[in-house]
Amino acid sequence: MNMNVLLILLGAIASEVIGTTFLKLSEGFTRPLPNLLVVLGYGMSFYLMSLTLKQIPLGIAYAIWSGLGTVATVAVGVLVWKEHLDLARIIGIGMIIGGVLVLNFLSQTAAA
Repeated sequence: MNMNVLLILLGAIASEVIGTTFLKLSEGFTRPLPNLLVVLGYGMSFYLMSLTLKQIPLGIAYAIWSGLGTVATVAVGVLVWKEHLDLARIIGIGMIIGGVLVLNFLSQTAAA
């Protein structure tokens, strides 16, 4: 996986996390500015993700996108909204990170 596609994928992940963060702030789509940022965040995320699919297999790209997006979203919840991080969540996050690492470093198709 070359550096440019990796940066695009990280941009897709960051955009998705931004969209998800503003989804919480939209209060059920009742606040116009957060609503706009939800749409822009998810739109940018899907666009950037589509660019990565030119070089990364769908399953690998989606696993990285959703896995790291989940971890980053949990981090936002803990840091911004003071959500509780119990042992089960820590173990689950560790498993997600482990899965992403396995796909990237051990899969024969990761660099395809």
